[in-house]
Amino acid sequence: MARDYYAILGVAKGASDQELKRAYRKKARELHPDVNPGMEDEFKEVSTAYEVLTDPEKRRIVDAGGDPLAGAGAGGFGGFGGGGGGFGDVFEAFFGNGGAFGGGGGFGSGRGPRSRVQPGEPALVNLKLDLAECAQGVNKEITVDTAILCDACTGSGTNGDSKPVACDTCHGAGEIQSVQRSFLGQVMTVRECPTCHGVGEVIPDPCHKCGGDGRVRSRRTMTVRIPAGIESGMRVRLSGQGEVGPGGGPAGDLYVEVTERPHEVFLRDKDDLHCTLKVPMVDAALGAEFDVETILGDPVTVKIDPGTQPGQVVKLRGQGMPHVSSGVRGNLHVHLDVVVPTKLDSAQTDALKKLKKVAQDEIEVVNTSAAAAPGGLFSRLRNAFAGK
Repeated sequence: MARDYYAILGVAKGASDQELKRAYRKKARELHPDVNPGMEDEFKEVSTAYEVLTDPEKRRIVDAGGDPLAGAGAGGFGGFGGGGGGFGDVFEAFFGNGGAFGGGGGFGSGRGPRSRVQPGEPALVNLKLDLAECAQGVNKEITVDTAILCDACTGSGTNGDSKPVACDTCHGAGEIQSVQRSFLGQVMTVRECPTCHGVGEVIPDPCHKCGGDGRVRSRRTMTVRIPAGIESGMRVRLSGQGEVGPGGGPAGDLYVEVTERPHEVFLRDKDDLHCTLKVPMVDAALGAEFDVETILGDPVTVKIDPGTQPGQVVKLRGQGMPHVSSGVRGNLHVHLDVVVPTKLDSAQTDALKKLKKVAQDEIEVVNTSAAAAPGGLFSRLRNAFAGK
């Protein structure tokens, strides 16, 4: 037989949401275990009825003569176990943090004292590197200002042979219980002990060096290995080299974050590098070969094909930056800048005049839109003046 949820709350079948809420508060105030121990089952039953009747779909089933929680859990009170909604949601709304009982909850936290020994926080150091150092990998000496284990008390926080004692305020519980009045009556609340800060014990004779914290600030120097191929924003993790925790707790990790300095020749794009090679006009016309030094210092030959035009790019595979994980090197993109001489001696002038007679090139007038298109004459001039 379906339960009569309306009767459990003591309301009529057509009760409004406000009437349901008022009835529930009245019943909860009377039956709450903190007010009337031994009424836990009755309190749960009232809470379940309220949860069912405030859910439109479940209330529709009740009004049709059914029971939305039939077979949903042990004892017929579905919604108290796992699964969405149920008693937990209703209880939280009225008795959880920010509810009618205020912070701390009506049944007490039951946490007990926490450990005075806590893990340390991570530390972060910034390291600036040249592009060549990023390419080769390097051992770098860094200075770290962190908390280290106190060598006077070895983390205990006590002076000499003294020992921590139970806190007089909370008697070792780490929390303070107090009774407050609310619309539900007298309610027990729990908060962290302000004297021992939840630890449950105090140090009457603290270490003279660390003041009872178990750690002290110190500046130390260490060497870190930077892998080849690292780039700006990447971090190297040094396990256990960060802050020692309170009470001499285990140290956190140290992270070394790399910032890459700009290079005077190469521009980096992840594992690829870009540079500009100035090519004399004659070499661009006739073709030539030039030796260029790569980022790792090894010279490489750049071949200029005859008739090379300004802005052409020669790709040298495997001459870029090594990948930080695989070590496979990216490419070097050599951008060719054909240089037209601005001053000529008489011999050079005569040579060019002879070349002009031999070449006898016709002047070609091009469409303005074509010249302005990407890669066209006007486009190249505009980029040149803009410093691109």
